[in-house]
Amino acid sequence: MVSVMLGIFAIVTTEILPIGLLTSIGSSFTVSDGMVGLMMTTPGLLAAVAAPLVTAATARLDRRLMLCAFMLLLALANFLAAAAPDYWLVLTSRLMVGITIGGFWSIGAGLAERLVPPVSVGRATAVIFSAVPLGSVLGVPGGTLIGDLAGWRTAFTVMGALSVGVLVMLLLLVPPLPPIQTTRLSVLGGMLRSVNIRFALLLTFLVVLAHFGTYTYVTPFLEQVTRVGDGLITTFLLLYGAAGILGNFLGGAWVARYPRTVLGLAAGLIAAVTLLLPALGRWEAGAVILLIVWGIGYGAVPVASQTCFSKAAPHAPEAASVLFTASFQATISMGALVGGVVLDRSSPSAVMVLGGCTAVLVILALGAVRRTPH
Repeated sequence: MVSVMLGIFAIVTTEILPIGLLTSIGSSFTVSDGMVGLMMTTPGLLAAVAAPLVTAATARLDRRLMLCAFMLLLALANFLAAAAPDYWLVLTSRLMVGITIGGFWSIGAGLAERLVPPVSVGRATAVIFSAVPLGSVLGVPGGTLIGDLAGWRTAFTVMGALSVGVLVMLLLLVPPLPPIQTTRLSVLGGMLRSVNIRFALLLTFLVVLAHFGTYTYVTPFLEQVTRVGDGLITTFLLLYGAAGILGNFLGGAWVARYPRTVLGLAAGLIAAVTLLLPALGRWEAGAVILLIVWGIGYGAVPVASQTCFSKAAPHAPEAASVLFTASFQATISMGALVGGVVLDRSSPSAVMVLGGCTAVLVILALGAVRRTPH
């Protein structure tokens, strides 16, 4: 369980590491912040495609061996990014990250029920997904700090070494996991006919679009609007991540019974924060308070979204994880892309307002469903 959680931690940290290093990477290759945002767009887009294809293609293979293969690919991707002399090679490494995300998440996100007793599945799922806020509380601020002290390439080198360590843990600690069900593309297509699956897709699309369309560019916002230095940005992101851990376990405590409600509350917090940031985020105190609330809100999103998919398809847990991963990652990609376009053409404050309006749509969608007779 711990090794799977650390694997997701390494993946999440690698995926969102550019958020804290955005401006330094851009300066290194003389590209705009919006262009560096492609480092977020590229892996998310490829992960959305890789999740169903890779999972279906490897459906008959031991799941532990596949987790190890994906972790090896992640290590190679990080080392390539660290050594890349040109920006296109950095983007190539992000393609490798995308394949890792699509495969590892699709398998690992649904493993809780195979590793713990049934009564502990909800808590175990929260433990696995605690890797998401941990990636924020330790990974992004830590990577940003390493980047400030030793350069952004060193941050990716450290992540490569961590990935190798997780690979060793998976080999030594995780038992063999032969496939229980074969996840075929036809099964995934059939699941899309479910109303509950489609609604889970809609909610996930809106809340993840709102979050990553804004959080990807939180560093430019803090630099240009709040006007804080690099060291203080690391502290702000650290507080955000710590709040995210709290949000993950608060959401995990209620998500088994009320997954949609938890997702709606999380979306409400994200909406409130991003709409208020352009006004209150001009002051350091206001920015810190809002980032803490933001962390609590987003911390509950991954576990709530995964649970919505699992409850919509209890007969096919791995297939549900594939759809969760594909939709989540595709929307990360789209959010980073849309946010980058808005940032390059307007301002960080406009990015925040647009994301806040998107998060409000989650609440409206949930309200409309509750008013509709079954």
